[in-house]
Amino acid sequence: MVERGNPRVGPVQTEVDRRVGSVEVLAGLLVVVLLARGPLDAVLGTPIVQTWTTVFVSVVLQAVPFLVFGVTLSAAIAVFVPREFFAKALPKHPALAVPAAAATGMVLPGCECGSVPVAGALVRKGITPAAALAFLLAAPALNPVVLAATAIAFPDRPSMVFARAAAGLAASVVMGWLWLGLGRTEWIKLPDHSPGGPRWRAFTGAAGHDLVHAGGFLVVGALAAATLNVLIPGRWLQAVADDPVLSVLALAVLAVLLSICSEADAFVAASLTQFSLTARLAFLVVGPMVDLKLFAMQAGTFGRRFAVRFAPATFVVALGCAAVTGTVLW
Repeated sequence: MVERGNPRVGPVQTEVDRRVGSVEVLAGLLVVVLLARGPLDAVLGTPIVQTWTTVFVSVVLQAVPFLVFGVTLSAAIAVFVPREFFAKALPKHPALAVPAAAATGMVLPGCECGSVPVAGALVRKGITPAAALAFLLAAPALNPVVLAATAIAFPDRPSMVFARAAAGLAASVVMGWLWLGLGRTEWIKLPDHSPGGPRWRAFTGAAGHDLVHAGGFLVVGALAAATLNVLIPGRWLQAVADDPVLSVLALAVLAVLLSICSEADAFVAASLTQFSLTARLAFLVVGPMVDLKLFAMQAGTFGRRFAVRFAPATFVVALGCAAVTGTVLW
């Protein structure tokens, strides 16, 4: 007599055998590294690779503490601070609510990943969109964590902290007022939002998501900064850096493409020593307000019609404020 359970053993065992876990992947990588140890030593020992590694590691290690601190506080504010708090704290008049909301962003830590959904929640609570958008731009660009990171990244240039705060605040307020004068309600299409679950679970989920998401962009930014320092010929970078107009525009566009988290971008900007302070200021002002990931998040939160109008206008205003501030100060 044949047992009924025996035929199932084969397929189950085969399915288990086919699974490849993280331990197996790690073991395979270690074997590959050991087999290629000789060629790897030769490559890693070259001066250009050592310089690249030094720049990359230094940027990441300096930025990670601020990144962790920033996303933790951002998640705590998004989950534990009542949304009604902002409605009660802001002035009733829309024109006055815009600078007040921007100032609120300066004292409440938050990164780009957290400011977009918070701004959407503010609009749902009845706050004028102009004030919510001013907060959206100011919070990731001007909060205490970002300014502290900027001060550490530019220890010999304390004026960079003031310049970043002044230009960022001006850009946030100008964009809020522009929305008051030119914006249309039908451009904003907010999806239904009904968060649920325990607060601590929401907090850990938000913090973990933002840390992984922003950390990935930090690594990409550090890779790009290290590559710019070692692979691109110095005369090319110097040619761009020597042009006062082209250098500012180039770093502003680079900030949009790299999409680095605002808690970490100061360390990348500090490594771009070929460029002027004004150009690096443009990198710091434009990046937290408009980049590729922000465009995607704004389109998902407020709608595509909003994003295709708001992002280009923000780029022009932020770039102009940075250029004017840098020209006046330096």
